Amino acid sequence: MLIEIHAIQNHSPANLNRDDLGAPKTCYFGGVLRSRISSQAIKRSIRTSSEFQTLLGGVRTRRLAQLVAAQVKDSPVKARAEKVLALCGFEVKETTKKSSGADEDGASGGNTSKALVYTTHEAIREMASLLQDGAGKSDQQLAREFAELIAKRTAVPDMALSGRMLEPDKSARDPWRSLETTVEAALQVAHAISTHEARPEVDYYVAKDDVPGEDAGAGFVDEAMFASACFYKYFSINWETLLGNLSGYGEQHKELAAHTVGAFLRGMAMVNPSGMQNRFAAHNRPDGILVEIRDTPINYMNAFANPVTKDDQDVISQSIAQLGQYVHDLDTGYGRPQMRFWFSPNGRYPLTVQEGKADTAVAEHNLASLEDLVRAVITGIGYDWDAVQRVVLNGKPAL
Repeated sequence: MLIEIHAIQNHSPANLNRDDLGAPKTCYFGGVLRSRISSQAIKRSIRTSSEFQTLLGGVRTRRLAQLVAAQVKDSPVKARAEKVLALCGFEVKETTKKSSGADEDGASGGNTSKALVYTTHEAIREMASLLQDGAGKSDQQLAREFAELIAKRTAVPDMALSGRMLEPDKSARDPWRSLETTVEAALQVAHAISTHEARPEVDYYVAKDDVPGEDAGAGFVDEAMFASACFYKYFSINWETLLGNLSGYGEQHKELAAHTVGAFLRGMAMVNPSGMQNRFAAHNRPDGILVEIRDTPINYMNAFANPVTKDDQDVISQSIAQLGQYVHDLDTGYGRPQMRFWFSPNGRYPLTVQEGKADTAVAEHNLASLEDLVRAVITGIGYDWDAVQRVVLNGKPAL
């Protein structure tokens, strides 16, 4: 079973995701230039959102030794942690400059491993306990136990969705030879692409010196690129893969998986990538979200192969109209999904097609609030709303 999410989201002038030259990312689609937001930027914004915060069980870092050592009180174990992790295939390299402060995972400065390790807070706590009580164990024994924790302690929502590719040096490090460290991602995310032709523009700006002097003109002059576009976004969650990835959580793993879907829906609707937001403040939310329950994936981007033009409707209305017609056409050609839910704030934009002289709704369930959508999807896939709300993660209610 797949939970497919499609969104139409119009952004005011912004540079949410820029390329190596500082320009908004673009691509050609349907023969014209489009604005683009990378899937990595979209996933990162959702993973770090407040809507997903209680489900954030994983940590991606090159400072794993520091995080492990920080859990052990009154014991100089950092050097041993680095040595044990090096035996696991995560050799520490010397840093060439001092850190100016803490990184995003709460570690500060120090040496880093050559590889970026994605593990869980639970695994880090257990590694710290092993170090604390490991006076009688060899480094090789601890390395084996560390390796098993990193490989097996993976039942957290963010890793279950995004997956993990972890490739230590297996030929040289014994602890990894018999362990499977890859976590298959339950989530697929497309690059968001504008439904219409969109060309970047240039913002020429100056900064005036507050203290006047003999020199005339600005104290600083520069340029920044930006664009304004209406995007189509597409996400696909494989329900069976999500359940399998969370099976190690315990008896509530199914309810946790259902809650993860709800939290993801909230996050994708409520947050945007952070690029240049202090300058543009493009905090725009989707005007339409379509959720489908089906067995095979379908990306509806081809609804916009013929780019939206303004004509008599605004770009949002026309984008939703083209989406609705394309969905209707594919229903006719390939069959309908098991369930379909459409949400537009207060029913502002209906998802309909013109049949004869009447408009026909494309979705069976039309909802006016995001919370109604979340509840409808969770109950639609067969889970009790109250039971999902009672899920506890890391000792705290997940909701």
